[in-house]
Amino acid sequence: MEHQFDAVIIGSGLAGLRAAIEIGENASVAVLSKVFATRSHSGAAQGGIGAALANEEEDSWEWHMFDTVKGSDYLGDQDAIETMAKDAPRTIFELEHLGVPFNRTSEGKIAQRAFGGHTSGFGKAPVKRACFAADRTGRVILDTLWEQCLQRNTKFFDEFQVLSLMVEDRRCYGVVAYELATGELHTFYSKVVLLATGGAGKIFKTTSNAFASTGDGMALAYRAGAPLEDMEFVQFHPTGIYKLGILISEAARGEGGILLNKDGERFMERYAPVIKDLAPRDMVSRCIMEEVRAGRGIDGQDYVHLDLTHLGEDVINSKLAEITGFARTYAGVDANKEPIPVQPTCHYMMGGIASDVDGRVVVDSSDTPFEGLFAAGECACVSVHGANRLGCNSLLDTLVFGRRSGMEISRYVQRNDFQKPATDFEKAAAAEISGLMTAKGEERIGDIMADMQEVMMDNVSVFRTESPMKEALGKIMELKGRYQHISLQDKGSCFNRDLLDALELGHMLDLAEVIAMGALFRQESRGAHFREDFPERNDDDFLVHTLVRHTDKGPQIFNKPVTITRFQPQERKY
Repeated sequence: MEHQFDAVIIGSGLAGLRAAIEIGENASVAVLSKVFATRSHSGAAQGGIGAALANEEEDSWEWHMFDTVKGSDYLGDQDAIETMAKDAPRTIFELEHLGVPFNRTSEGKIAQRAFGGHTSGFGKAPVKRACFAADRTGRVILDTLWEQCLQRNTKFFDEFQVLSLMVEDRRCYGVVAYELATGELHTFYSKVVLLATGGAGKIFKTTSNAFASTGDGMALAYRAGAPLEDMEFVQFHPTGIYKLGILISEAARGEGGILLNKDGERFMERYAPVIKDLAPRDMVSRCIMEEVRAGRGIDGQDYVHLDLTHLGEDVINSKLAEITGFARTYAGVDANKEPIPVQPTCHYMMGGIASDVDGRVVVDSSDTPFEGLFAAGECACVSVHGANRLGCNSLLDTLVFGRRSGMEISRYVQRNDFQKPATDFEKAAAAEISGLMTAKGEERIGDIMADMQEVMMDNVSVFRTESPMKEALGKIMELKGRYQHISLQDKGSCFNRDLLDALELGHMLDLAEVIAMGALFRQESRGAHFREDFPERNDDDFLVHTLVRHTDKGPQIFNKPVTITRFQPQERKY
């Protein structure tokens, strides 16, 4: 079946919906998602969205910019970070006017709370910068934007899995997608495609990410010739529920929660004496693992305690109800009376599809645009997060650059006419699906996925060294070989989970290879990338972005410089 739209957006999270609102004023828009739109992973964001409103304490966008640059360990592009920090207050007011029910102060202003790495006076003290709606911030923003899209007659294609980008001569003409309910193929011709497919946390065994976070957009762009940028930087959030990885938001520490080791010691005072438990996530995750390594984990296990008991039931029930509900359901812990067992969990990809501040995918170190292809949100790398993302900057990233992408796409579709490629991409997609459905190999998809997740968690996570990472890369290559010999148990055409798992696994194996290659290449420690064999940051050799391009001869690594404007790199102390 064929469709034609001015713009096709892949992904119905905050970045995709915010872009759709912008484009939908003047052009036809289709939003494709492999889940129902309001089930996108953006809805799981708990803690808040950063903006220097100064409603609770003195604040400024310059301080927000500095914190983001410093938090990125100076790998973030400072022109892009300045754009985001300046636009943050406008973004919040826009959300307020659209109907997002933020928490309020006694004066009726939007309430704000402290979050990790957010400071006043260029690092002198913690500051309350996070705007929030209890601990359901992403949920209420997602629902609000979805309603706005419906008002603009955006066409949603829910439960569609994109199989390929239609690309010829480095120009994108649309996508081919598979309808999960029927097994039918659909070709979407468009002037422009925006990838807004989120992250890839399911590459790792323990993650806070949803099951749908398999990096589809990144892999599709990579296979189509777009480079991936800074993929070695994978954030491990310090407070996932022990063994499960389900997120306990940084909002818990923002409201005053503290981390304790087996001795009942507030150990972050030793590592970050100024902002303690509100240090950036990469630091807190490593500190937890250091405590575990030193034998100070709870009961000799690989976790510590997050204590909220001193906050009182009013604070917990009014501001942290959802996460304490998770603790009760998944850990059997009443956070009002006992601490929550936590450990680092894969949470966010700082890297992604190389893009500029207007969402245009770029193909080289000179930022040459990939014609007709855009990216925004977690699947993109602008780069505003560099080596480590601060809490509350993810929702901000999706909204600021989702909007900017939408504005640029609106201009793009007015300037360009419809064109169709010469290649029959639907025929190629049909052959791919047929090949998977009829394969008679002996390998099971679940076994390969479990092996990938385990080796990435063991060898390419919080602490990294050369030998284990080489072992991981070798294992990934072995798994890619085994992937060629899989078979599907389900041969049906209606919601074939087996087929979807196979497609997603192929994407994740490609991305796991890129992550491991980038981590091996970067012989330094910076942000979330900590090399025990190269424990110091090396600005002389590695103050650059890592880019990886797919070629017929395998992945090719190259670099481009980091944009530095206001803040020169310095030691990161908290």
